[in-house]
Amino acid sequence: MVDTSPGESTVKIVIDSREQSPYGFQDVKYKDTTVESGTLTTGDYSLVGFTDAVGIERKSLDDMAGTLTTGRERFERELERSRGMDFFAIVIEADLSHVARHCYRSKMAPTAFIQSLFSYQVRFGCHVVWAGCRERGEYATHSLLQKYLACQEKKQAALEAQLGLKS
Repeated sequence: MVDTSPGESTVKIVIDSREQSPYGFQDVKYKDTTVESGTLTTGDYSLVGFTDAVGIERKSLDDMAGTLTTGRERFERELERSRGMDFFAIVIEADLSHVARHCYRSKMAPTAFIQSLFSYQVRFGCHVVWAGCRERGEYATHSLLQKYLACQEKKQAALEAQLGLKS
């Protein structure tokens, strides 16, 4: 899904239309990126043409705490769907130390919070990225999607070379 036409974007991100606080990807470092709204089955962010293969779930620390308590069953259904993807990550806009210091609005104990995320990584094969803050969460989301796209392009080029489709 890379468009190499002059002046065209190379990374085309789909943002779930239900995302309540979407990243804008407006900084100059995202100049080769466009965004479009869409309905994603799993995650908040994906790539045009790869919505069933790659997903990123964005969470603030308070949102993650709520997801691990009152929203747990719904979230585990989403993680179950993510098993069929090539890559799925939860990008948390906080540091692990914020959990340890209980810097979130929930009575959930920090150890239970952390152990739940460890369990999800093992049970569902998802990745957890502690981004530190919103700005770094946006950067991590973009970078992960960009890396996924580059990997797919390399696989496609190798396949085409193997089949003799490109010289």
